[in-house]
Amino acid sequence: MHTERMLQVESQKAENVGATLGRLFKYFKPYLLALFLAALFLGLGTWAQVTAPELIGQSVDCYISPAIMDRTEGSQMSQMMQKFGIENASQTNCWYGELPADATQSDYLAALGRLVLVIVGLYVLVAITTGLMFYAMTWAGQHVIRNLRVDIFHHIHQLSLSYYTKNDAGDIMSRLTNDTDTIQQVIGMGVVQVFSSIILLVWIVWKMLALNWAYALVSVAVLPLMGVATWWLSAQARKAFRVTRLEIGNVNAELQENIAAVREVQAFSREDVNIEAFEASNAANRDANIKAVTYTSALAPVLEALGYVAIAIVVTVGGLLLLRGQAIGGTLVSLGLIVTFLGYAQRFNQPVRQIAILWTNLQSAVAGSERIFNFLDAETDVVEKPNARIMPPIQGEVIFDHVWAEYNPGEPVLRDVNLHARPGETVALVGPTGAGKTTIISLIPRFYDVSQGAVRIDGIDVRDVTLASLRSQIGIVLQDTFLFNDTVMNNIRFGKPAASDEEVIAAAKLAHAHDFIQRLPQGYDTLLGERGAGLSLGQRQLLAIARAVLADPRILILDEATSSVDTRTERLIQAALEGLMAERTTFVVAHRLSTIRNADQVLVLNEGQIIERGTHAELLAQKGFYYDLYMSQFRATGLIKESGAS
Repeated sequence: MHTERMLQVESQKAENVGATLGRLFKYFKPYLLALFLAALFLGLGTWAQVTAPELIGQSVDCYISPAIMDRTEGSQMSQMMQKFGIENASQTNCWYGELPADATQSDYLAALGRLVLVIVGLYVLVAITTGLMFYAMTWAGQHVIRNLRVDIFHHIHQLSLSYYTKNDAGDIMSRLTNDTDTIQQVIGMGVVQVFSSIILLVWIVWKMLALNWAYALVSVAVLPLMGVATWWLSAQARKAFRVTRLEIGNVNAELQENIAAVREVQAFSREDVNIEAFEASNAANRDANIKAVTYTSALAPVLEALGYVAIAIVVTVGGLLLLRGQAIGGTLVSLGLIVTFLGYAQRFNQPVRQIAILWTNLQSAVAGSERIFNFLDAETDVVEKPNARIMPPIQGEVIFDHVWAEYNPGEPVLRDVNLHARPGETVALVGPTGAGKTTIISLIPRFYDVSQGAVRIDGIDVRDVTLASLRSQIGIVLQDTFLFNDTVMNNIRFGKPAASDEEVIAAAKLAHAHDFIQRLPQGYDTLLGERGAGLSLGQRQLLAIARAVLADPRILILDEATSSVDTRTERLIQAALEGLMAERTTFVVAHRLSTIRNADQVLVLNEGQIIERGTHAELLAQKGFYYDLYMSQFRATGLIKESGAS
């Protein structure tokens, strides 16, 4: 099973990072104002971060060095200043411009103090704008995640049943929860930090080039190596994260399946086998995450090492040029310029590391986005026509006109089926497992579409009307009744949310469910567990019948509604069904042939074809396939003898 899932996911077309992020960005369009504010705060914060190191360098050249050195012409200090390029550092480029020639040390220190306040203010501005930027992006990001989840949930209800027969419910749940959580972790903070770091990096390089282009080129010599390391390790991480999203889906699928089937697992003593299978899936998930983390963990130390190399280059080259009094890029290197470039080197090392680390984390979000968009791109087999009309009130005539149906192309499960049910008739469908009974009743509410022929209700092809208007007039009671984790009242009201309490109670009485409901701890307000835990199978069936009674459908479908219950409960359910079936066109699928003696038509199916039709008595008289089914069933119970039938 694990291999099949791997092949299935590997066969899906994976989108590249740009296309996936571009599609994800479409969800931000309603929140462009928040993005604009985030960009504004980002610009202000980046400007402050870039300006601060330059001012620190100016504080050295313009105020600190002149304040502590003797500037008397010909003095040793003056000669050192000239050698170190301090004398050549024009004060016209300083924040406050040139100080007077007779400026005292106190004047320099006062100017330095004012500049320090400006630098502190810049860092305060960085903190404020960063906080506001993250708030704006987080606000927009949370709305995007909400809309994305709504789209997924909406699509879950739009897909036809065939999709769910081919895909694990746990994997679908993983896309709605784990994959969106992965995006949520990155979309608010990660994307902002990536763009912030990119802008900061570009701005820093531009400022360095503006100050001294040659020294700047030497200082950023390691950037190509950082880019190569980031590109290669990120590509490997993206592949690994794509596998981790698959594996967590497999783990969730295993969990969901085993929780749903815990009774069967215990009944057949499959605990050890299933535990081993889960351990294998869990181990695959562990290995995939370790591989992904290996690449992401390797990136940080590699970039950090290259960052230290960049700092060493700035200090070494600048220091040698300063001590030798040599120019680079046409100008002498001052101590303040080295300090500025050292600050920039540390600054551009930080955004490069952030970009790389966040980019690898972004790979996980991209992998999750790919899975989500692959799900959203899954097309339903049952599609409404653009001009589909509202189904008028149904009278109950159902016609199958040379119907063929298939789940897999080229493998028909129904072959040239013809039937005519008049309003108010009861049509029973019998036959061995796999004969096509469930397929027939699934075509009426259009859970699947025919491959050939047509299904008509009151002369209208079911493909010509909207699904909601069709299905709202059809009631279904299945063998495996699904009850929600809600009150008894709301479970019955599920098919008609606007129904009053009195209507619900009347429906329960007609379904013979009122008595046992009153015996529950809180009566109709009793909260049922998942799938109606705590109720017997018969009680769950009676609630399902009450739900159908309340919906008041014109066409009723009963799929093994009385199977797997004791005889007393069966009689109770049968009495409830008789009240429900009155004056409604009813299709009954039943293995217990005794329950369909009063059917107006009995259709016998085998291998996707109707091989016999007639009333119960007529088919027994023919002594054909139906007769053999009936006799074999009752011989097994000992109710009849070999010689005849009752």
